[in-house]
Amino acid sequence: MKLYSIRGNSQRLDGGAMYGNCPRALWSRWSPPDEAHRIDLACRALLVEDGDLLILAETGIGAYMEPRLRERFGVVESEHMLLEALDEVGVAPSDITHVVLSHLHFDHAGGLLTAYQEGAEPELLFERATYMVGERAFERARAPHLRDRASFIPGLTERLRRSGRLKLVKHAHDHSFGPRYRFRFTDGHTPGSTHLEILEPRHVLFAADLIPGTPWLHLPITMGYDRFPELLVDEKRRLLEAVEKRGGFLFYTHDPKWAMSRVARDEKGRFRPVDAIETLDGWP
Repeated sequence: MKLYSIRGNSQRLDGGAMYGNCPRALWSRWSPPDEAHRIDLACRALLVEDGDLLILAETGIGAYMEPRLRERFGVVESEHMLLEALDEVGVAPSDITHVVLSHLHFDHAGGLLTAYQEGAEPELLFERATYMVGERAFERARAPHLRDRASFIPGLTERLRRSGRLKLVKHAHDHSFGPRYRFRFTDGHTPGSTHLEILEPRHVLFAADLIPGTPWLHLPITMGYDRFPELLVDEKRRLLEAVEKRGGFLFYTHDPKWAMSRVARDEKGRFRPVDAIETLDGWP
């Protein structure tokens, strides 16, 4: 088994929205804002090479947005950076056997689509892959609440259904990848978030938006985008305790610097990153 961190299109989003009710005086130490109060964010995917399996966890925001929306949502590059990063490690979209999506917010699922071309509808990429989405996450995207409707890509759920390659994940021990893998489900960020977990030979858990980067390891820190912040804090505590006990790693999708780290506690009992890794390039 080999792991790769794959950088997709980067973003600059409002720091206050990313840190919820955390005071700017505190979060600006971790994420220095620009003159428009935006902070740097990655959209990082995890590529798992395991025998005949080539699993891509997440696709980032991609480049499907028209220029006006790209500016509104702070997407930095106009090219589809995920495809370029995959090419750098010798992987074509048609090589991917499975795409696992924690949820269908546009900054996690937009990379499923081809880059914007004026007058053309975007098409699904990864033409041989099975698209795996948690059943409840898919239903949330299909019928979102008014509060988070803007976080989803119009028509994406129907595109996935029509592909004939959609699989809805219902159980932690889904058998798609064998006994070395399982899924965890959380609801604090958005109902049905689905976290890919590698159990062995090393424990690695895709944190998704439950813990988007190292600053969010601190339990009270949540995002303004989280649907149920108090529930999220409880879920985060349980997950971090489990990862700490196993000596495992968390994989971060939005941290601008770190791809992955272990977790430990400081003298006050607060979780912090240790053994942080910037890039995975065939990590064994």
